[in-house]
Amino acid sequence: MEFTPRQIVAELDRYIIGQSEAKKAVAIALRNRYRRSRLAPEVREEITPKNIIMQGPTGVGKTEIARRLAKLVKAPFVKVEATKFTEVGYVGRDVESMVRDLVECAIRLVREEKIAEVEPKAKEAAERKLVDGLFPARKKSRPEMSDAEIRETLTAELNSGKLDKIMIEMDMPVQAQPLQLGPIGGNETNLGEFMSKLMPKQTKKRKVTVREAYDLLTKTEASKLIDDEAINAEGVRRAEQDGIIFIDEMDKIASKGNVNGPDVSREGVQRDILPIVEGCTVNTKYGNIRTDFILFIAAGAFHIAKVNDLIPELQGRFPVLVELNSLTREDFSKILKEPDNAIIMQYAALLGVDNVKLKFTDEAIDELAEIAFLENENNENIGARRLHTVMETLLEDISFNASGDHDEIEVVIDRKYVSEHMEGVKKRMNLKKYIL
Repeated sequence: MEFTPRQIVAELDRYIIGQSEAKKAVAIALRNRYRRSRLAPEVREEITPKNIIMQGPTGVGKTEIARRLAKLVKAPFVKVEATKFTEVGYVGRDVESMVRDLVECAIRLVREEKIAEVEPKAKEAAERKLVDGLFPARKKSRPEMSDAEIRETLTAELNSGKLDKIMIEMDMPVQAQPLQLGPIGGNETNLGEFMSKLMPKQTKKRKVTVREAYDLLTKTEASKLIDDEAINAEGVRRAEQDGIIFIDEMDKIASKGNVNGPDVSREGVQRDILPIVEGCTVNTKYGNIRTDFILFIAAGAFHIAKVNDLIPELQGRFPVLVELNSLTREDFSKILKEPDNAIIMQYAALLGVDNVKLKFTDEAIDELAEIAFLENENNENIGARRLHTVMETLLEDISFNASGDHDEIEVVIDRKYVSEHMEGVKKRMNLKKYIL
């Protein structure tokens, strides 16, 4: 299904509160990819993605927007921190590694899809092998049954789960131990993986349950039914045409106008990122990949350095600038209860495992939102992450005492409960009003 921009925003709204401008920008960028794919090849080659740079404080949803966007359309997606890279000539990670990571992600996605396609056949083959392995012991214990009856009974018991916990011995392939040699020709080379392809497959006997054996045999049979070369080629194509690279902490490599000290190296990282974003060819172990049509989304707080402090050429490669707003009290209240992955729902599900049923009143949610907002105002503004700090403090006693060895207990969290358990936090906030 190809989503329209309105549908994309509606899907993002299920998980992310506010930030409508950023959602619109990424929705348009994604839809333009679909529009480009419908054009004639000669026109398609001329159109490149309009990269986006998001400016806003931490914890307001920059990374989550990009991650949910990629998940929505099943696009290869990697998140990298600009501060992890070093300029060419320095010891560290080069910027091309982000593209190689994207290719690995794309190939993993394609492999999962292909395995899902052949899974029914793989399960049938695994089932036959397990029945063959279990047949001699069953034949010995039930000599009055015919071979066909024994096999039919074993198959039924295997599918119903009756045999899941029975221990059996089977030959398992030995995984090659990773031995990294470092970059060779632009690629990180795993000597263990390379040698395992030259040497015959090694196996060793292991005792596993029938369920574990069934899962392992299914994976083995599925790998025999898929074409690795075709998967690698499709993975490279998807990375080129559909890949999304999210570069976080972009403000940390801005030079701020200085020309001395560590800022020189930071500007060098910007210069190294520039050709990747402009469009170049990167060598990977699966072949060369062009970066011309990868969508790049950069992000940063930019509260010290500004977007204008990036080198002009790099700014020009991110034509869409979106500013994300700090979260308000109302936003905090909505984050607690409205999204599909709402924080209250998460904690209720966790404690439900130990037979504790949490119920929050609207007044309690408003009070928690107020505390989180004021904490961000009085301390470092860490956005929605502050809610986790507040919730952990609020539910510390319940989480510690819940054990699951009792009947279901309903705990109602109201304004009074919040006031009693957050009293220390509120006192600390009140004291800060008088500190200059």
